[in-house]
Amino acid sequence: MKKGKKLMMKFGPMLATLALMVTTVSVNTTCTWVGYQDELPKNANKLRKF
Repeated sequence: MKKGKKLMMKFGPMLATLALMVTTVSVNTTCTWVGYQDELPKNANKLRKF
């Protein structure tokens, strides 16, 4: 249990940053499939660059 907590404290901020970067890239790109585009959460629209 202590190892898991130590690991999360060490890599937690990095994981949160990675999740934010992936969400930002996802918001600013379109789907490669012609007929399918997932709906994004409304809060993700704040990350758009255009």
